[in-house]
Amino acid sequence: MLAQVLRDVFTGDNVLYLFSGVGNTLLISIVTIVLSILIGSVLGICRNYSRGPAQAIAASYIELFRNTPLLLWMMICVFLLRFGTSMTRGTLALTLYTSSVIAEIIRGGLNSIAKGQFEAARSQGFSFTQTLYYIILPQCFKRVAPSLLSQVITTVKDTSFLAQFAIAELFWNSKVLMGNLPQKTQITSAHIFVVFIFVAAVYFIINFALSCVVRKLSRDVSGTTTVQTRQT
Repeated sequence: MLAQVLRDVFTGDNVLYLFSGVGNTLLISIVTIVLSILIGSVLGICRNYSRGPAQAIAASYIELFRNTPLLLWMMICVFLLRFGTSMTRGTLALTLYTSSVIAEIIRGGLNSIAKGQFEAARSQGFSFTQTLYYIILPQCFKRVAPSLLSQVITTVKDTSFLAQFAIAELFWNSKVLMGNLPQKTQITSAHIFVVFIFVAAVYFIINFALSCVVRKLSRDVSGTTTVQTRQT
């Protein structure tokens, strides 16, 4: 019976359809993470070092998106905005939310760096921007790399929320797949179980690989911090 279920589910067209969902999930995740790191870095820097309107805007943005549900922003972007495709609007919602989380991760990394490094850099003739670019941000990203990668894992999983809006990522495609089975096939719980086991396996493989990277980075960062402490 299992062999028949596997033949029903994993036809050539169905496999291509499922992997098109995997591709969209990865595309959405990559675009979201790249944009979120860029936006989150600017927000973290503005909230930490700016004064006046820039700091207020950054703080308001971070608190607004971090303290409201991701699904709400997906609904707002997908249903109310009128540009691009639904996938583009869904990716925008995910980016707006994720960038606020990454901004706080970056801000935590910036706060972990001794303030005296700014004074030392200034004494060497570095401007504030040069100090950030050449000295502070490289150290910051090294320290927060494990947290950033953990957020990448969360973002990959969060793409499944887009299935609520018929966006063709992995989770949505897996549900639609049931309708792609041959008409003569009587869909059973075994068919559904096989499809969702496949989906779980894909998410697990992607996120487990990322988790291994996170653990390695955490050990490296911990080892570097220990060495620096001993030297001090």
